[in-house]
Amino acid sequence: MQELAQLALTAGMEVVGQTEQYLDAINPATYIGQGKVEELELWRRELAYEVLVFDDELSPRQQRNLEEAFDETVKVLDRTALILDIFAQHARTREGALQVELAQYEYRLPRLTRAWTHLARQAGGAAGRGGAGGVGLRGPGETQLEVDRRAVRERIAQLKRELEDVRGQRRMHREHRQDVGVATVALVGYTNAGKSTLFNAVSGAGVLAEDKLFATLDPITRRVSLPSGREVLFTDTVGFIQKLPTQLVAAFRATLEQVAESDILLHVIDAGHENAREQARTVHQVLAELGAQSTPVINALNKIDLLPPGEASRLDGWPAALADVPISARTGQGVERLLEAVDDALAQSMCPAEMLIPYGASDMAVLFRQRGYIETEEYLETGNLIRGKLPRRLMPLFERFAVSGSRRAKQSS
Repeated sequence: MQELAQLALTAGMEVVGQTEQYLDAINPATYIGQGKVEELELWRRELAYEVLVFDDELSPRQQRNLEEAFDETVKVLDRTALILDIFAQHARTREGALQVELAQYEYRLPRLTRAWTHLARQAGGAAGRGGAGGVGLRGPGETQLEVDRRAVRERIAQLKRELEDVRGQRRMHREHRQDVGVATVALVGYTNAGKSTLFNAVSGAGVLAEDKLFATLDPITRRVSLPSGREVLFTDTVGFIQKLPTQLVAAFRATLEQVAESDILLHVIDAGHENAREQARTVHQVLAELGAQSTPVINALNKIDLLPPGEASRLDGWPAALADVPISARTGQGVERLLEAVDDALAQSMCPAEMLIPYGASDMAVLFRQRGYIETEEYLETGNLIRGKLPRRLMPLFERFAVSGSRRAKQSS
């Protein structure tokens, strides 16, 4: 309930009260019992609230019946609609705006009733941008509701086409990074765990970091130098949350693909939060949905500067990871140690390599130094003999320079 209140505040509402109800079964007509509906009506007269927010997703029928119970003087929202509205407010890039608009229309299509203008008012600006507000002429025997639904489906199809174009460009950029062997580290975590603050601390990116849920929505990537001198790409991703709407998971799947394709996941955990372990489990569930459950993980146990003295026990017993590193992204405490852990993890994931690179292919020697780890380097008559480790994805590029047993013996003699 505290999280729901924080979501409401993030959406720009003022919370004037909250209530709960224990039920043996969900009421199919109104979700809550009739007595609770009457109690909420009494509260409306006393508090004059205008919006009623439910922590679970309501069916179209339940939402409609509840609004009718309040003579349509109260707007009824569920958790999904609230999160969609927050995403709509925070989307900054074209891809983010398209993804949110698509999720909004797919959520609202089964809830569309009577007047199209009702939907257009709800769209939070997204519908107006897309131009779906213009409804075509009715065909023979077609009701206005059918026309409206057809217009929404057409807009959904258009959004999917536009998104596919944007995703194609993103795939090209991602494939280019893979071609040059740049290792990638994705910051993941529960919303408001401090990912953007940590991202700013390691990259100097100046990303918006607020004490709000979903303050950062669009993914941002920056180049970061690790303690070894090796450069990697860090990506700040959208925060996860319990009951993340399925429409958003589907709409943002292309954006979140880079999580599954990253070399390392940096799981940022608000170690001082009272529900920190539950939040960590939620993140692991979403990672499993994205197919990233096998990607190596490092836990960054953030906000240790806010832990009361003697509560270091909170830093024990987290989900299995390569390392648990206590940090404070705000003060910088432990951040260097965290980068060292990333360095170590990437080194462990690399393949041993011994390459004799001719002087005429000096660009490949530079690539080895930038993307790999060099243990020894000798300048021979025929070229550079480099021993070390390379990312697995780069091995095919260096295959022609690999030193075989016979070549190695010849070089040593």
